[in-house]
Amino acid sequence: MDNFEQEILFADLMPSVAQISKRRSQGLPTLPSDLPQYRVVRKERRRRSISAFRQGGVIEIHIPAKMSKRQELEIIPEMIAMVLRREGRSRKTDLQLLEIGMELLAKYLPDFDVAPASINWRNMSERWGSCTTVDRTIRISDRLIGAPNYVLNYIIFHELIHLRIPGHDQDFYNYLNRFTDQQKCEAFLEGFELGSQSGGSGVVPAVNI
Repeated sequence: MDNFEQEILFADLMPSVAQISKRRSQGLPTLPSDLPQYRVVRKERRRRSISAFRQGGVIEIHIPAKMSKRQELEIIPEMIAMVLRREGRSRKTDLQLLEIGMELLAKYLPDFDVAPASINWRNMSERWGSCTTVDRTIRISDRLIGAPNYVLNYIIFHELIHLRIPGHDQDFYNYLNRFTDQQKCEAFLEGFELGSQSGGSGVVPAVNI
């Protein structure tokens, strides 16, 4: 995944620690219940800056170690929203996904006589992709938005093979082995999955560095 420092990309939007400290409310803020997975990392060397990026499927929010709990709770939704906006701008359209699929067919599966009718994003937490042979539709997990192109291509290619071969028999793997960088893709997905599962849904245990 592409890591990025929010303090650089959103320097004009992000409040400073001093600004956050001026906010006043009764009791500690309550976080929304539908936030994606995130992890707060408190860093001793960090004095004022705040940054956020997605790592292994989890949004990491790096804050100064001395930031109060109130300030932390106030900044979490803002930083998550910034990460999601950044990812939204990099999200490929359904048409672009279909174009990728057609290019992969021409390159790796020229002997196939079937093509996808559509390829689109779907909210899936258990699978990277799925395919329905009856209507030739392919769905890709939206967890892969922002993933390297070669990983997205690999998952689309995997589902393209299922248009002809429903299961994972030897014929399926013979086709799958045509894809270059297969081991690199599998390693990325394995690391991504481990990161996503490290804390279940919602908040992942905080870290002090």
